[in-house]
Amino acid sequence: MDWQSRKIKLYMEAGLALLLVVTLAIAGVTGVLSPRAKDGESAAVSEDLKSGDATEAQDGAADQPPGKASEAEEGQEAEETIADGQYPIMGESTVTVQEMVDYFQSYGKEYPSEDLSKGGADSIETFCQMYYDEASAEGVRPEVAFAQTMKETGFLQYGGDASIEQFNFAGLGTTGNGVPGNSYPDVRTGIRAQIQHLKAYATSDALAQECVDDRYEYVKKGAAPYVEWLGQQENPEGLGWATGDNYGYDIVRMIREMTK
Repeated sequence: MDWQSRKIKLYMEAGLALLLVVTLAIAGVTGVLSPRAKDGESAAVSEDLKSGDATEAQDGAADQPPGKASEAEEGQEAEETIADGQYPIMGESTVTVQEMVDYFQSYGKEYPSEDLSKGGADSIETFCQMYYDEASAEGVRPEVAFAQTMKETGFLQYGGDASIEQFNFAGLGTTGNGVPGNSYPDVRTGIRAQIQHLKAYATSDALAQECVDDRYEYVKKGAAPYVEWLGQQENPEGLGWATGDNYGYDIVRMIREMTK
C-alpha cells in the first residue's frame, strides 16, 4: 500500500513538473514574460502616436489654401521687403501737402507763380494740393510724383529741353538733343499725365480717370513697381523711366529728405 502511494505521488510530481515546463515554454514563445517584448510594444505605441501627430500636421497643411502663406510667413515677407529698402510707387501715404510745401521752400527756390498761375496754380500750396489730389485719385503716392518733379525741373526752375509754359513736369516725351517733349493745356493736366505715366510703370491696374497721358500705351505695365526701378540701369528688365545713373534712388533720397 505504501509502495502504491509513493508511485502515485511520483507520477503526480512528474506530471506537475511537465506541466510547469510546458507552461514556461508557452510563455516564452508568446512573450508574456519577456521585458524586451514589453519595451517593443511601448515603442510601437510611441511610433503610432508620432505617426498620428504627423498626419494631423499634414492635414493642417492641406487645409491651407495653395499659395497662401501663414501669418508668420507673411510677416517675415513684409520685413524682408522693408529690409530691401524698396519704395513702392503705389499705396497709401502719410506725407501731407504741408510737408511737400516745406520741402520745396527748404531749398530756397522762388515759386514761379507768374508762369504757373496761367495754368491754374498761383502758389506752391495750390501746386502741392494738385499733386496730392491727382496722385491719391490713382492710388499713387503723392511724394513720389512730387519728388520726381523737383528732380526733373530743378525745383521748378527748368533749364532743360522742356520749358515751364508746357506744364510738363517730368520730361514726358523729351528724348534729348533739344526735343521739348509733350505740352499740356494747364498745370493739373500736366500733373495728371505724369501720375498716370507713373501708374503705368507701377501696375497693370486700370486708370481711375480719363487718360491724358498720350504715352501711356507705350509703357510695359508693372515694369517698375518700385521707385528705385524707375532708372533703366537699375531696373531688372531695363525698362525704367530715365537712363541716368541712380535715377530712382535719387528720387527716394529726396523723399527721405521730405519726410524727415
